[in-house]
Amino acid sequence: MRRLPPHLKKHLPKGSRAQAMRRMLSGLGLETICDEARCPNRVECHARGTASFLLMGDTCTRRCGFCSVKTGRPSPLDPDEPDRLAEAIRRMGLRHAVLTSVDRDDLPDGGAAHFAAAVHAVRRINPQTAIEVLTPDFGGDLGALDIVLAARPDVFNHNLETVPRLYPAVRRRSDFDRSLRVLHHAKRSLPSLWTKSGLMVGLGETIEEVLDTMRAARGAEVDLLTIGQYLQPTPAQVPVTEFIAPEIFGHLEREGLAMGFRAVFAGPFVRSSYLAEQVIPA
Repeated sequence: MRRLPPHLKKHLPKGSRAQAMRRMLSGLGLETICDEARCPNRVECHARGTASFLLMGDTCTRRCGFCSVKTGRPSPLDPDEPDRLAEAIRRMGLRHAVLTSVDRDDLPDGGAAHFAAAVHAVRRINPQTAIEVLTPDFGGDLGALDIVLAARPDVFNHNLETVPRLYPAVRRRSDFDRSLRVLHHAKRSLPSLWTKSGLMVGLGETIEEVLDTMRAARGAEVDLLTIGQYLQPTPAQVPVTEFIAPEIFGHLEREGLAMGFRAVFAGPFVRSSYLAEQVIPA
């Protein structure tokens, strides 16, 4: 793994709030993508009293080249998980909650009904909380996607992750055009819904490829875009090809706004769910 440049050295906050929150989530039997994917922001976010929740277990049916979430045969769905999730959000007092999941290609609907149940459970006891769902592609099954949309989340997020050329190495068993269709269908189905996607850079793409991918996302009527530096979670994942200079993120942000995105959040430590409540325009 490559040595990090100075702009990617992060000062971790001190205090016990992060540990207390982890204990609470563990007591409720809940997972976070923050910990499972080894996000570099996880200590900061936990210290602020927030987290991005990982539904449907900690075992994924896909093996993406960039992701450290374990792959294998997942456990059966836990029907009580949505209620425990809602209780955690109540205890944390979240105004904006991000719900994501592992890929569950073993399920007929890819877990769409479980996503919907989670949205409904959160709304029942946290009506003031904005809900962002960060979903898989459901294998391109738009009927499954409609199950999630029928629950009326406030933000629908599905990450493109990288440029089309790098999909075979970075997003195995995924398809760029399929992901675009998922995003476009969500916006066309619920025009008032905020749609959102995220990209990683530093995987060997060119800036022009990134800009072309951004244009494709905007063509699918994506409203909000995040762009961050890929950091190799463990030696088992694909290596970083390049550490992108901070000024390049500023350039991509300006270009994205010129393309018509309602908001673009770009920076070395930006992740799809990092400071998610701040990405939505007032």
